[in-house]
Amino acid sequence: MEKKPIFTGSGVALVTPMLPDGSIHFSRLEELVDWHVAQGSDALIICGTTGEAPTLKMEEHLEAIRVAVCRAAGRIPVIAGTGSNDTDHCINSCREAKRLGADGLLLVTPYYNKTSQRGLIAHYTTVAAATDLPLILYNVPSRTGVDIKPETAATLYRDVDTVVGLKQANGDLSSVAKLAALCDIPVYSGNDDQIVPIMSLGGLGVITVLGNVVPALVHDLCAAGLAGDFATARRLQLDWLDLANGLFTDVNPVPVKAAMNAMGMAVGECRLPLYPMEEQALEALKAVLRRHQLIQ
Repeated sequence: MEKKPIFTGSGVALVTPMLPDGSIHFSRLEELVDWHVAQGSDALIICGTTGEAPTLKMEEHLEAIRVAVCRAAGRIPVIAGTGSNDTDHCINSCREAKRLGADGLLLVTPYYNKTSQRGLIAHYTTVAAATDLPLILYNVPSRTGVDIKPETAATLYRDVDTVVGLKQANGDLSSVAKLAALCDIPVYSGNDDQIVPIMSLGGLGVITVLGNVVPALVHDLCAAGLAGDFATARRLQLDWLDLANGLFTDVNPVPVKAAMNAMGMAVGECRLPLYPMEEQALEALKAVLRRHQLIQ
């Protein structure tokens, strides 16, 4: 089976916009999908970490996928976050996302109960046997407590036909280099401050939080890297590094929602237990937005 990446470039990890009563603002979600298509985003990731998946009820999760898929209407790929620490639940979510028309799936490693490297292989292999959608593994040990080792990712890429990518958010560039030496799995940076380093090692782009705020910029950065123009990519990475860092001065997606609200995009607050930023941190974030002329 020939393996093809679901996308190259900038895949935006969409926020889930909320109304004042805490319910999902579905019409705003449709507007965001249209905006990202117009801004040149290369893919949309719905119901991931940035989309507050842990606090979405199952029916909300599925409706958000349905709305995003329907609104995108094939213009760009929609990748659904369906990972779980319960393999059976993960399988059910994957099947539902397939039914709703998702183009691919983003599968975070099992969290809290965690597992071994052999357990990761068994988990992902079992899930892959239950769906024919392409799968992107999601490695974020700061949240899950488990790290996909390069050898494990290489084994899954070699042995599982539908594993077509890895979102690498462990912050370890040495592991990206080691993985690149082991196999040619498409790697996407999971950290906006490491897009260029990972692309210089053969990465195909980013699954981005920053792209919620400046989608055209992140698309252009990735396009430059894919074209081998690392001078331009490096300049864009460094010019916007303060904002990329500013969006992680509190727990994601608290700062990015605050930034979008400051920009007039009205995406609402995060659900508890996530809590609004302290005033001093919020003002510092707004100062960065002003520096880049994103707000007055």
